[in-house]
Amino acid sequence: MEVQKIFDLQGDHYQLMNVGWHGNRRRGCVLQIDLKNDKIWIQHDGTEIGVANELVEWGVPPEDIVLAYHAPFKRQYTGFAVD
Repeated sequence: MEVQKIFDLQGDHYQLMNVGWHGNRRRGCVLQIDLKNDKIWIQHDGTEIGVANELVEWGVPPEDIVLAYHAPFKRQYTGFAVD
């Protein structure tokens, strides 16, 4: 298993990948975050703790975090930004 950190600094796209096989299962994206419209868009979060919760603990206001892996109509119920 190889951990890859992928940074697109010009486009503000960031990914953390587990690349390779674990037993008979192929692994892939652990975390994908985009920065757009002055907000942190969490596109995919495969962590146990939840990156949004970590960001709030570090002082990022919930209204600056979009849980983009939820459908737009559900985001109003997350406690985080809608868009």
